[in-house]
Amino acid sequence: MISELLHVSEWSNRTISAGERALSGESSGIKRLLPFLGPAIIASIAYMDPGNFATNIQAGAQFGYELLWVVVVSNCIAMLFQSLSAKLGIITGKSLASLSREHFPAPVVYCMWATSEVSAMATDLAEFLGGAIGLSILFGLPILASLVVVGFVTYGILLLQNYGFRPMEIVIGAFVSLISLSYLVEFLITRPNIIDFAYHSVVPHISNADALTLAVGIVGATVMPHAIYLHSSLTQNRMRVRNDEDRRTVLWYSNWEVLAALGAAGIVNMAMVAMASSVFYATGHSQAASIQTAYLTLTPLMGITAAGVFLLSLLASGISSSVVGTMAGQTIMQDFTTISIPLWLRRLITMMPSFVVVLLGVEATHALVLSQVVLSLTLPVPVIALIMLTSRHDIMGTFANGRLTKIFASAGAVLVLCLNIILLTQFFNISIPFF
Repeated sequence: MISELLHVSEWSNRTISAGERALSGESSGIKRLLPFLGPAIIASIAYMDPGNFATNIQAGAQFGYELLWVVVVSNCIAMLFQSLSAKLGIITGKSLASLSREHFPAPVVYCMWATSEVSAMATDLAEFLGGAIGLSILFGLPILASLVVVGFVTYGILLLQNYGFRPMEIVIGAFVSLISLSYLVEFLITRPNIIDFAYHSVVPHISNADALTLAVGIVGATVMPHAIYLHSSLTQNRMRVRNDEDRRTVLWYSNWEVLAALGAAGIVNMAMVAMASSVFYATGHSQAASIQTAYLTLTPLMGITAAGVFLLSLLASGISSSVVGTMAGQTIMQDFTTISIPLWLRRLITMMPSFVVVLLGVEATHALVLSQVVLSLTLPVPVIALIMLTSRHDIMGTFANGRLTKIFASAGAVLVLCLNIILLTQFFNISIPFF
């Protein structure tokens, strides 16, 4: 057993060695690409979590294919911010949280840390509950028992961090593949209208105020605070770089990985909307907006296979995204405060809100919505900090954001933040002019 674990820990060392050979031009083809794959794949889980399941099902069930273009726009914005986060880690060798601690005043740093901890727990609430819902329906377990099982499973996966970065990247990559394969199967079973799918993916259309509200929710809750923090941590010092040319090469691979990984996540989200559209909207079951209702409605309409695949993908999403959420929580605490706590305690802290919600009798899907509202409140913190830090020449050197990048990043930030404000005003029933 010990020899197997040592072998597992060697995977990371071999990846680093393969990366060095790639940077020196000693390898080519797929062998040159593979060592650089991993960080964006882990971050992409944030865009396929149970919160996305709930939002996409609601969009497809109530408005058909109409809001597919919103999913596309959301993912483009996410790609931009995740690539900036990855760049920060690659160029500086430090994470977003640690650089914030170094360059911002102490009161600002502590406020950033507090809001980031809240966002990490809110994220895990949605992800942990989503996995428990899938397990509960799939095996008929009480939701509380399902939480316990998912908690032990995620903790076991988190222990892989003791053996370097590569084992975790491989496991999360397997979960991403499972979720993607599941929705490929769903896509084939439900057979959506390809023409409508393609048309609404590129042609913007909002039919009424309710559709606008949901569009705001999709965009406003897409960019995940914890994923922005985590991505910079995953890329810092992952590869040994000797000079700016090496950094430029690693950055080039990173940008392509972000494009591929988040592009795949976007396709999965589009497939979720298409499935809900072709099954629920087309048959008049627009009420199937919650995860539980979607499963119960899907079974008689498309059969047990489609329903089972749906639950399997939800379970994989909940477990893997909860693991990634805990990793982000570790990064946030360690890099903002330099305080390190045992992994089991970190996992326990992030799990507690989910147990409290269940014990209080709060409906699970409603809890997912509440978590998205909390994320909306905390999102400005990492987005603004990321743009500021990656635009500073004293931090990034020649890799500081150019004028075009600043324009697009600022525009994306303003759009997302404005939509989050609208989302919050709607949630709290606050009237705003012209809306």
